[in-house]
Amino acid sequence: MSKSNSTSNTQRQQNNHRSDALNNNSGTSGNNRTNGQVHGNRGKQLNPNQK
Repeated sequence: MSKSNSTSNTQRQQNNHRSDALNNNSGTSGNNRTNGQVHGNRGKQLNPNQK
């Protein structure tokens, strides 16, 4: 494995993580684990039933 391939793989992983953090998978029955971890407790705090 060459060094240039290794750095491009790292860059790809960083780009994928950034995309996952922004993507909430709207319109699907599942959720995005990375997005959930990034936004943490925000959904519960915004829920009017929990205030």
